[in-house]
Amino acid sequence: SPGAITEHFTLNFTTTNLMFTTDLQTPNSRKFRSTEKIMKHYIDSLLQKSSIGPHFTGCKVTGFRSGRHSDDTKVDAVCSYKDNASLARFDREKLYQELSTMTNNVTKLGHYSLDRSSLYVDG
Repeated sequence: SPGAITEHFTLNFTTTNLMFTTDLQTPNSRKFRSTEKIMKHYIDSLLQKSSIGPHFTGCKVTGFRSGRHSDDTKVDAVCSYKDNASLARFDREKLYQELSTMTNNVTKLGHYSLDRSSLYVDG
């Protein structure tokens, strides 16, 4: 739309049932690409249903990191949306609450279990 500017925010969370392996750190590895594709699908589906949904343009998984336990994998993503006059100021607290609700109080994302204290949204 005219005058729309693409804005970005980061989204981070930890899965508790995706074992971290070093090939998840390698962006061109088969494991990274397949896991990235699955995570992107789940994240995009969630955000399309949120209040920023009509303005949401997609997320890019930027990395996977080792969590506290061997079955924990931290997921980092950068997401984009078109900001224009029809969209109220980006409200990261509101988006956090919506994502928390949509992930069953930060416990489920598709077939992944989440660390309840790991969800982070930063505008």
